[in-house]
Amino acid sequence: MIENRATARPVRSGIDAAGLVGGLSIVVVGVVGYYLFPDNLALLTRIIAMGLLVLSLDLITGYSGVATLGHSALFGAGAYGAGIAAAHMGVGEPLTLTLIGAVAGAIAGLASGLVILRAHGLAQLVLSIAVVHLFHEAANKASAWTGGSDGLSGIMPRAVLGIFEFDLWGTTAYFYGLVLLIVVFGVLRFLVRSPFGMLARGVKEDPIRISAMGASVNSVLLRMYVISGAVAGIGGALSAISTQVVGLDSFSFTLSAEALVMLVLGGTGSLLGGLVGTVVFMLFEETVSALNPFHWLTIVGVLLIAVVLFAPKGFYGSAVVAAARLKRARR
Repeated sequence: MIENRATARPVRSGIDAAGLVGGLSIVVVGVVGYYLFPDNLALLTRIIAMGLLVLSLDLITGYSGVATLGHSALFGAGAYGAGIAAAHMGVGEPLTLTLIGAVAGAIAGLASGLVILRAHGLAQLVLSIAVVHLFHEAANKASAWTGGSDGLSGIMPRAVLGIFEFDLWGTTAYFYGLVLLIVVFGVLRFLVRSPFGMLARGVKEDPIRISAMGASVNSVLLRMYVISGAVAGIGGALSAISTQVVGLDSFSFTLSAEALVMLVLGGTGSLLGGLVGTVVFMLFEETVSALNPFHWLTIVGVLLIAVVLFAPKGFYGSAVVAAARLKRARR
């Protein structure tokens, strides 16, 4: 049994009640979102794609303790992998494009992990920033394949399973993304509760002790990086399929920073917390930027400061801790 400090709850084997509740919550929120924002499904699909990126970041930072600001490299690799396959190779099946994005993200995760995991602390952050800039420059130079600064267009996905056509309103893209999110969430819940997931948490808490037990710390982290890359690649592929264009912003440092902010807002070391942070940040950003297009960044900054000062475990993490304290007080 290993304690998850983000939520102050132990991880036990058996039926994953919290995972079932989390999966059901995603379904309910997804359906409610569809009826609340029927004319803005593109935003909701973007939230799902970003949610997948944040989930992948949580695996590395929240569960494994690796500091990184270059996770958009994995997201962009998935987006360009799916985009190139569609635009240059004629691949149109969405499931195939998603699988290609996952493989591209995993390969990028392997390459990034081999570099980033050679350092620790501040040096690790610097290496992660360097990696994302290298990916960005490589995509810009390979303009014959990526479109360079003009972006990659000509992505024309076919109907999902040959039945559900992609429409102008984004309905098919939204529900396709929602299904992907539910499946990935379920797989990751199983992963973090597995012996490998517990080993990754152990590496975060006490890598020296894990090494003394005979396990290879770097091997554990590298495998987690590859898995994280696959998840981020799925998010990138979804972005390419839904928008039908891929730009260099998929490799931007800003995207990596925003993903980290979303994770902190929701709470690290909790998959559901990462999703909560993504939804809160993106909806808040969308609303505030529309109300005050000149000073919305200031308002977002104030929100971040307030969360860090008064809810350091994030919205979800702090709510779980508060609920646990209330339960103990009632007893």
